[in-house]
Amino acid sequence: MTLEFDWDQWNIQKNESKHGISTLEAESLFYDENLILFPDIRHSTPKETRYIAYATSYTQRVLMCAFTIRKKNIRIISVRAASKKERNIYEEEKRT
Repeated sequence: MTLEFDWDQWNIQKNESKHGISTLEAESLFYDENLILFPDIRHSTPKETRYIAYATSYTQRVLMCAFTIRKKNIRIISVRAASKKERNIYEEEKRT
């Protein structure tokens, strides 16, 4: 399956400089068969639904990704290494 991504230049720079995650690594988490997806109720608006995903990237790091869907493309807002609590949620879900 081919996924299409839409990046904002600021988010590319922020994710690389602040979190050390390249666009390639961020996009790779969407191919993790164990990806866990939650609606991001706190940051969603009536015009835009946002989501939170926990998954393992191609470097085998568990990441947390905030994203939305725009014109059938995945638009990554932020991606970073998962916190200990987030990694535990991911690992627990992966086992079930």
